[in-house]
Parts: sequence; structure tokens; C-alpha cells
Amino acid sequence: MRKEWLACLGLYTQLSYGAEGMWTFNNLPLDRIKSEYNVTLDPAWVRKVMLSSARIEGTCSASFVSKDGLVMTNHHCASECIEQLSTAQKNYLTDGFLARRRSEELVCPDIALTRLEQITDVTARMQQATAGLDGPAYKKAENAARAELASACIGERKDKVHCEVINLYQGGMYQLYRYHRYPDVRLVWAPEKSVAFFGGDPDNFQFPRYNLDVTMLRAYEDGKPAKLDNYFTFSKDALAENDPVFVPGMPARTRRQMSVAQVAAERDVYLMSELLRTARLAGIIQQYGSTSAEAARTSETLLFDLENAYKQMHGELETLMDPAFLARKQKEEDALRAFVAADPALRDKVGGAWDAIAAAQQTYREIGKRYWLLERATAFNGLYFRFARFLVRGADERVKPNTERLAQYSTGRIADIEREIHSTGPVYAELEQVRMIASLTRMRDMLGTDDPLVRRVLGSKSPEQLVADMVARTKMGDASVRAALWKGGQEAVAASDDPFIQLARSVDLESRQLRARYEREVEAVTQKNNELIAHARFAHQGTKVYPDGTFSLRLSYGQVKGWNADGVEQKPFTDFAGIFARHTGAAPFALPASWLTARDGLPLTQPFNFVTTNDIVGGNSGSPVINRRGEIVGLAFDANIHAIGSGYWYDERNNRAIAVDGGAILTALKSVYHADALLKELGR
Repeated sequence: MRKEWLACLGLYTQLSYGAEGMWTFNNLPLDRIKSEYNVTLDPAWVRKVMLSSARIEGTCSASFVSKDGLVMTNHHCASECIEQLSTAQKNYLTDGFLARRRSEELVCPDIALTRLEQITDVTARMQQATAGLDGPAYKKAENAARAELASACIGERKDKVHCEVINLYQGGMYQLYRYHRYPDVRLVWAPEKSVAFFGGDPDNFQFPRYNLDVTMLRAYEDGKPAKLDNYFTFSKDALAENDPVFVPGMPARTRRQMSVAQVAAERDVYLMSELLRTARLAGIIQQYGSTSAEAARTSETLLFDLENAYKQMHGELETLMDPAFLARKQKEEDALRAFVAADPALRDKVGGAWDAIAAAQQTYREIGKRYWLLERATAFNGLYFRFARFLVRGADERVKPNTERLAQYSTGRIADIEREIHSTGPVYAELEQVRMIASLTRMRDMLGTDDPLVRRVLGSKSPEQLVADMVARTKMGDASVRAALWKGGQEAVAASDDPFIQLARSVDLESRQLRARYEREVEAVTQKNNELIAHARFAHQGTKVYPDGTFSLRLSYGQVKGWNADGVEQKPFTDFAGIFARHTGAAPFALPASWLTARDGLPLTQPFNFVTTNDIVGGNSGSPVINRRGEIVGLAFDANIHAIGSGYWYDERNNRAIAVDGGAILTALKSVYHADALLKELGR
């Protein structure tokens, strides 16, 4: 049966189901694209696009746009770097930034880039490792196999190579992705935030839209700009309605293949709680930002992230409470279960999978609150505790064999932690104090004053008293102190009297116990049985399925196309004239002085933003939008309000990706920012 199941995957290029799908580069629906859009994509096109695409570790998508390592992404994807490089005297978020020569390019403290270079199928190896195992044995074997594969792939070059095992089809397939890593990334150009995020939170997830949400970075190697053979160039042709377009990028986690029980638990345990936490924290940070100009500057990026996350989660929650969505999800699951029940071999192998997953989700409901507070650290929000936990756990995990470590500390992933530990980015003590007080107060509210964890953490102090003392004494904001503790290992960490190190140590046992139970009774059970369901899904649907998003490189295809919004036809383009008409002079609809000065020299009919039917989600921010020739025609930065729930399903009628027009980027560089050297590098 497994040979038949894997053979189904080779047929994915056969059928058509609209623009839906996030397709892996070694399994593109080429026949489907040719049939729907009369576009033929050959292996050379696919290879070039793959090697020209990039990922900002942990956050966004990006792309290489010159032979000298120039990288394009969204402004909001680089906003943390822009904020970190700013000061009270020079705020690059407000004023923008342009390096007119390479010596002026500034190192982004916390950004690393990767480029996918090779995909290897390791399904047999992973499934062999876990065959016949359950619970902790299953999870231990899976983690060990992942660590072994990643370590062998990386070899001795962890500074320039990153490898990870990607779980596709809910465990139906595993692939080893090998990336080239660029840990030295520098800021080249960023427009003012007032035009990059014009319209602010009111316009977020809306259309018409007028955002220059773009930033240029540069990847360096050995202190010099990286040299590349593959990169995207900008198209010289204007984009038109109905043109076919492609989006290579890194869609984050989607949950379209989850069972009904998983979706319900996601809604009840995670989304509802996180939505309330995010709303509360956003309000607190907004209030803090109003206390001074410096507080506003240092909290601006965090507030943007919180407000954006709130809208995203609110839309997802609405989707998961929609009776029509739930009915559709139940119908799909019932159909697959009926198919399994009708086949004796499948019934014996897969029949109990859904009930096993449902039982695991019940366990998740029981432990979820404490799991999120402790192991996911929502009770200890902020950088100080994050650094302290990395140091405490890193000291314990690094002395273990690679295959026995917690997954984040394995050879394949520890470079990301080390980058944060050694980051020279500023840490704002006052902001950290506000965040930590808010999270500890919420923990006390959720668990109650008499809960043993609350008593152990707070003692006889209020959150305000405790945090004020901890922040006054901690050295976690000093990169040199963190580096010394990391290098010193267990002995140095055990001897540390830093209050955040002590806090991380005091809660670590209970946190690890929760993690172990979650992995044993929820994650391992769900993964194993999802693998069985994937087996049945391949047998039932064959070519109709594609893998959920996993923040790994995918290709989405679609076309430039508006939609009908409650009886009103929404055109797919906005233009420069529209942003000036929308300008009121008051935030968030206030253009910066550079644009007002340049107005008379701008072509007001120049397209600014546009929408497409491409299937994208969070993580795709910063993805290039390319034409059939593989040339840049735009830069994806958002989705419309109808697509907020697209992590769970896609509706081609209304779901739209929103992008900055490539011509708008070039025109702004030329006529607003006079970035002649940058334009020359881009071939203009």
C-alpha cells in the first residue's frame, strides 16, 4: 500500500483546483499551471526561482535581487532591525534610511538569511525510525532521526549550512532541506514607516491599499557582499489584470489538514486564550508608548506585531466559529472516514486514528493552560526571560548526545539560539519591565493567588515589586554577559545570581514535565495517527491534496484579479494618485515630507498596490511576485480581510494576496529617494 500511496504523489501535476495550493519545488503542478494559464515552467526556471528565493530566519520571506547579495523583503519584516539601529536622536523608522555607499550599510543584529539549495526525500528513514513505537518512544525516535539527518547534512559548516527535516502531509512525507546560511545581513534602504505602513492599523488587511512596504538588505560572506549566480531582476513590462503570477515564499504553519478534533482544540485552547492575551498586552504597550517619545519609539515594532497578530487571530477565530466552515470540515472528514471503513485493509490500519487524535486533544485541553504559561513562556513575556531560558537549557542540553537533546538545541537548530544569545541589539529595560509585569499579572489571574507556581514565582511580592527588583539587578541585556554564560556552560549558569537565570531554573522542572507530557500524550499520538490518516488521504484523493504550510519554500500560482465585495466590484490596482488623495496630514494617513516634496515629479497613474488570487498566508510576507519569465512584478506584503482565516481553508472567490507593484518600488527609488546607486545595481 505504501508504494501505491507514494506513487500518488508523482501524479500531482495532473489535475486542476483553481489557485489553491502551496506547492513544494520538487512537486510542482506543472501540467495544471500550463492548462489553466498556458504557462510552461521548465526545470531551469524552477531551479533559478528556488535559488533566488530567501528566508529571514523565524519571520519572513525574501529574495535576492542582484549578483552582489542585495535582498528585497517587506519593511515590516525588517522593522526590528530598523528599530534596533535607531536611537532617540536618529529614528530610522520615522526618517527612513539609505546607504548611498556600501560602507554605510549597517549590520542587522538579529537577522540571518537562508537559501534553499537541495531537497532530499527521507520519508523511509523517518518512518522506519518510528515504526511500531508509541508515546515517548515514538517522539524520542523521531527527534533522534531528525537530529542525525540534520547533523550529517550540516557537517562541519554550521556557520554557512542549515539543514532541517520538514514534515509534509501531517507526517505522510518527510524531506530534508539543505540551506545556505547568511548570518551577516545589513540594512541598505528602508523608506519611512509612514509610507511603508500608510493607513496603519485601520487599513491593515484591507484593500484599496497604498503601502510602500519594502526594504532592501544585503547578505555578506566573510565580510564582503555575497556573490550570487541566481537572483531576480525587475520586469520592464507593466502588469495587467488577469496576468498569471507566481509567489515563491515561506508560508507559515497552516492547519488545513487537521482533524475536526484538532481544529476544535486549536480554537478553544490556543486561539481564545492568545487572542485575549494579545489584546490585553497591546493595550498595555499602547498606553506605555503614550508616556514619552522614547517609549513610543522603543515599543513601536512590538505594538505593530501585537496589533497585527490580534487581527490575524480574530479572523482565524471567526473562521473556526463559522458553522459553514465547521460543517465543511466535518463533511470532508466523514467522507475520508467512510472511504477507510469501506476498505478492510485501511480500516484495520487507519480506522482508529481519528479517535486516538480526539483523545489526545482532550489531554491538550487538560494541560493546555499551564503548558502555554510555562513551556511556551507566556507567563514570562520578554527578552530577559527568553535569554535566561536559552542559557539554562542550553547549558544542560549541550552536554547531552545530539540525538537526546531537546529539538531546539540539536546541531541543526542551535545556531538560531546562539545568534540571539550573541545579539548586540538593544534591550530596553523599561519596556521589558512593562512586558514582564503584564505577563506575571495574567499568570496570577489565570491560576489564582494560591497556586503553587504563583506562590513560588511571586512569593510575598506583587508583580510590580518583583519585576522592578529583577530588572534592576539583571545583566541579561548585556550581550557580553550572555556570551560568557553560554561559553561557561553548566558551571557558569549554576553560579549565576542573575534573577532571570534563577527564575528560569526555578520553573524549569515543572516546565519540562509539562513539555514531556505534551510530547508523549498529545504530540506523539497526534503525529503518529496523522501519518496514518495521510496514508488514507493519499489513497482516497491522490492528486487533489498538497501539504500544509511549514515555513519552508513553496510556490503559489494565480493571477492579478479583483473580487466582488458585497456586490461591489473591487478593481485589482491602486495608484499614486490614490495615496495623495488619501493623505490627510494626520497619522496614520500622513505622507512623509519626502513624498510631498516629490509629488509634482511623480507619475500619478503609476500602479501602487495590487491584488492576486495567489494562496499565501503569514510567513509569505516579503515574497517576490514574479511573472512567467521569473521577473519581479511585485512584492507580497499582506492579504485582504477575507483571507485571514486562510490558515484553515482557501476561497478563490474572495481570498486575495496584496502586493507592492514593482514599478512603484523603482519609481520611488528614482523620484522620491534619488537612490541612483541602488537603481544601477538593480539594472535601472
